Amino acid sequence: MIGIPKTGTLEHGFISANVTSGYQFTTTDGRPARLAIIDDQGNVVESGDAVAREAWNVCIAVIKNFKIGQGHIVVHSAPPGLAKRKVPKPNRL
Repeated sequence: MIGIPKTGTLEHGFISANVTSGYQFTTTDGRPARLAIIDDQGNVVESGDAVAREAWNVCIAVIKNFKIGQGHIVVHSAPPGLAKRKVPKPNRL
């Protein structure tokens, strides 16, 4: 898809971004909110400013790599399948 994707589709929150300050998150009534990584069991594994910064940096890296012709259209904050820190993996049945 070429063009600017549709935004403003969340029911209970807003995400905005600025090229100099990164992401900002709020609830629909204007209260501050945080970005979180939630596992498949619904547990919050990480949240807050560090998650927002990492998401922003990955987003910027993929755009910059693409624009400079590196061909990297995927950027991971850690090698795929390898956790940055040792995190217990859930048992899969």
